Amino acid sequence: MKNVSVIGAGTMGNGIAHVFAMNGFDVKLIDISADSLERAIATISKNLDRMIAKEKISAEDKEATMSKIETTQNLEDGVAEADLVVEAATERLDLKLNIFKTIDKNTKADCILATNTSSISITKIASVTTKPQQMIGMHFMNPVPVMKLVEVIRGYHTSDAVCETIMELSQKISKVPTEVNDYPGFVANRILMPMINEAIYTLFEGVAGVEEIDTVMKLGMAHPMGPLQLADFIGLDVCLSILNVLYDGFGQDKYAPCPLLVNMVTAGELGRKSGSGFYDYSGGGKTLVVASNFK
Repeated sequence: MKNVSVIGAGTMGNGIAHVFAMNGFDVKLIDISADSLERAIATISKNLDRMIAKEKISAEDKEATMSKIETTQNLEDGVAEADLVVEAATERLDLKLNIFKTIDKNTKADCILATNTSSISITKIASVTTKPQQMIGMHFMNPVPVMKLVEVIRGYHTSDAVCETIMELSQKISKVPTEVNDYPGFVANRILMPMINEAIYTLFEGVAGVEEIDTVMKLGMAHPMGPLQLADFIGLDVCLSILNVLYDGFGQDKYAPCPLLVNMVTAGELGRKSGSGFYDYSGGGKTLVVASNFK
């Protein structure tokens, strides 16, 4: 395996491209937006500079990594020579299905199709392709260059050979793969999102404030980041989307999104990426100020 195509140049996509390129793979980073591709390359360069400053890599390593990444806005051409395609587009089922219909028609017969989805059914995505046995989930954690875990999710038809290949490949890019089966939320978000949702309910019901909730979880449970700050980091819209997948998939009230979360997303308060969520990031995110309206 030599050629990897990554679809989506956002936070996850540029991180995935970074990691593959740094480990010697030829990467095509694909996005419909030229601006997004430009920002992605700038982000990768900046992250590599941080690694140089920490003496984890050399300037020559950065140059070699950057030379491995090519950008394109053309999806069909971008996946034509790929041995592996990793889709990291927005967490919307309709968008992912359309992308994989196009990928299926334009990839080599033996190309492995992977999605970075954090909750959507691998089997459902595979159903729009002609090679469901070659479809698999590769759920990287954010930030991708730092976090070691990759959830490797088997769809209903995923072959043993494809799963074994992706497990081995994950190790080659210095990740720790964990194999899981295809049920809503997989493992990471099936456990994480109800915890975040319960933290939001705790705030909504007036049990404690934002900083108090996060402090209890950081100091009492040894979490590096409190659940409300983590929700801001993930994106409140993403949290809501995943909770809806869990609620629709299991039909259990324990997965029902907190009304406060729904209201905040409707109001455009999405967390760090919008400048405000449970905390205020208008000062550049260096100093967290608790946002004021939680009704």
